[in-house]
Amino acid sequence: QVWLVESGGGAVQAGGSLRLSCVTSEGIYKEYCLAWFRQAPGKAREGVASIYTHRATKYYVDAVKGRFTITKDNAKNTLYLQMNSLKPEDTAMYYCAADVSISRVRAGSPLYWGQGTQVTVSS
Repeated sequence: QVWLVESGGGAVQAGGSLRLSCVTSEGIYKEYCLAWFRQAPGKAREGVASIYTHRATKYYVDAVKGRFTITKDNAKNTLYLQMNSLKPEDTAMYYCAADVSISRVRAGSPLYWGQGTQVTVSS
């Protein structure tokens, strides 16, 4: 059974930092693509960052390149998203997601999702 639980969201001022964590069920790192998505009110959900465990290849949406970093700690079954230089437009619900299919992750439709953690950035 696959499960994911996010934490670390909160309210910060522009320019601040947050680190999101996603604890997952054991063994998920061996075959899965792990990703962070976000959805702001009234906007479509978008992929923020992902990591393909086999090749440790990382992907970032252009809007966060140079500011966000996705990492994973296999020993702790935890995925992280370090967010620096936060902007008001980063305000959204952030979700951790996983799937064995890289294609489904790229299409924005991974099979497994966490419950989300809210990030609010004030100007």
